[in-house]
Amino acid sequence: MTQLNMHMTPDFERELTKFMKIRRLKTKAEAIRIAIREGLHHSVQAEPINFSDWIGLGKEVPENKKPRFHSDDDLWSS
Repeated sequence: MTQLNMHMTPDFERELTKFMKIRRLKTKAEAIRIAIREGLHHSVQAEPINFSDWIGLGKEVPENKKPRFHSDDDLWSS
């Protein structure tokens, strides 16, 4: 088995502690192994997002006929 050393931020350690309590895990190593295994499984099973479907979506929204601000200068000078 390969060894992995890592530094944890305080936020990450808090989240890991919550995960350990929820799953009733005794060690951080066990918790990290399970979290990584589940994360990898989720990533592999997930279908990739096709962002090319998003192209042109902004053009489908109707233009505001009565804009509150006529330019960026009007917007930021208020």
